[in-house]
Amino acid sequence: MTAIAAADDTFTRLFPLDATMSDTDDRQITFYRLQGCPFCERVARLLEEYELGYRSRFVEPMHSERDVVKRVAGVRTVPVVVDENTGVTMAESANIVDYLESTYGEGAAATAGGDD
Repeated sequence: MTAIAAADDTFTRLFPLDATMSDTDDRQITFYRLQGCPFCERVARLLEEYELGYRSRFVEPMHSERDVVKRVAGVRTVPVVVDENTGVTMAESANIVDYLESTYGEGAAATAGGDD
């Protein structure tokens, strides 16, 4: 594992004070985003609404310089979400919103409750 430089553009959203270690380990999400991007903000709002712990990585504004996103997702567009809990890497805000809703939101609750 490489060390993070002091000028790293990454920040981590703090988990609730009452979160246990298993809570944080189960929901390890990395969110690649661009400052001021409305598509990224749509995803950020949903992550906050579901109270999911996530790590934000702000990417280069210049599309051609988004090498880290290209390595992770195969595209240079944002937003991109990497959910280590499920092994999913996904781009495109509409797809990410659908995924979050079905995995962590009302869609997940409906699926879990449907087994009764």
